[in-house]
Amino acid sequence: MTPLSRLIRVKERVSNLENIDYESLRDELLEMLENKSIKQLRDTLEEMNEFDVAQVISELPRRKLAMVFRLLSKTKASEVFANLELEEQSHIIESITDKELGEIIEELFVDDAVDLLEELPANVVKRVMRTATPETRNLINQYLEYPDYSAGSIMTAEYVDLKKYMNVREAIARIRRIGEDKETIYTCFVVASDRTLEGVVTVKQLLLSDDEAVIGDIMDTNIICATTTDDQEEVSDMFSDYDLLAIPVVDKERRLVGIVTVDDVIDVLQEEITEDFDKMAGITPSDKPYSRAGALDIWKSRIPWLMFLMISATFTSMIINSFESALASCAVLIGFIPMLMGTGGNSGSQSSTAVIRSLSLGDTEPKDIFNVIWKELRVALLCGLSLAVVNFVKMFAIDKFLLGNDGITVWVAFTVSLTLVFVVMFAKVVGSSLPLAAEKLGIDPAVMASPLISTITDAISLLIYFVLAGAILGI
Repeated sequence: MTPLSRLIRVKERVSNLENIDYESLRDELLEMLENKSIKQLRDTLEEMNEFDVAQVISELPRRKLAMVFRLLSKTKASEVFANLELEEQSHIIESITDKELGEIIEELFVDDAVDLLEELPANVVKRVMRTATPETRNLINQYLEYPDYSAGSIMTAEYVDLKKYMNVREAIARIRRIGEDKETIYTCFVVASDRTLEGVVTVKQLLLSDDEAVIGDIMDTNIICATTTDDQEEVSDMFSDYDLLAIPVVDKERRLVGIVTVDDVIDVLQEEITEDFDKMAGITPSDKPYSRAGALDIWKSRIPWLMFLMISATFTSMIINSFESALASCAVLIGFIPMLMGTGGNSGSQSSTAVIRSLSLGDTEPKDIFNVIWKELRVALLCGLSLAVVNFVKMFAIDKFLLGNDGITVWVAFTVSLTLVFVVMFAKVVGSSLPLAAEKLGIDPAVMASPLISTITDAISLLIYFVLAGAILGI
């Protein structure tokens, strides 16, 4: 295959973004590299989207990664660098010169540079900061001082600022002059001489207005903005509520210090959702994705909850042991313990998941706890009665007649079925109220998900079961 035909083949694959085979594309690029078709390799990489380039070169052997990365133009290299995982970023930093590193840092948006420095080892951070210009260094240090997970920690300073005395022609000329290095040009921010935020104007408004129209007359003064200390989740809610592409971030004096763009919010949402899923599964959240986490890292994230749940099962054992004599007199009851405990855990998980999701969307607040409990009680009663009826029929049709369990009587079936009703009701009340209580106390509601609720409902389910069995069956 000639170099030209290889290039055409790669370009055809790149143009069909929906069906990119990164492994095959990597092999094609490696073949170009081995054949020393450097110009064709560079041209192909420059035509690709930066995310796709990052995906492809991350598949390369370590000894080839920095070599291919060096072929990229300065602007392209910074965009690709921002899309690489931390391990690839660290390897590239170790493989390039201070001059090359300085160029990358200067081209990166400040928020991306800050994210990078927060993850890198201290010795590498020192080298990165040493290669940055004094202005960039000061800006990065300013961002690093903002609290974690705040609007200040995720904002960027690359925005288009205008003055209200400008006319449309002057504003468009300024956008053309400075817009290339800005995070977004679609939303522009009007500031006073002391950086106080006065209004917002979009490029659409500028294009549809007369050239001599004054910015102060067409700008929107009803500004939705965040402060540097606002929680990043609150900022993401603003984007959802107001359909924004960018939101200004101001300090206590309402001076504009940066903006948060929609791509930053997508990253925040992804992090928050991953963290919530981990907590709901009883896993300590980790910054590393599963594919890059080692066995020791995974063990550290999982063992605390597993240890807690194992020790908490002591209460369940204590309850069973205290009713040992009762169980001995009616051994048939033992076989239904797993079903009752499992149903309770599942019922509680359903309610907690629904309430946690509602809390994250802002649809429910802690003050709604009584309305939520009342709703879940009605749902629990309907679910419990449905399960009880089906279980009563199942115990006779399958357990007694099909499996030949002669210990099943009407009163035994009634006891188990009635227990189901109370267990489901208790589990759903607990599952819906604990996340709301956690939110009120300032604790992440996701902590009150499946593992903890299952532990509570397991113990209480047994108590309900044995108390009803004692009352109905007289054991």
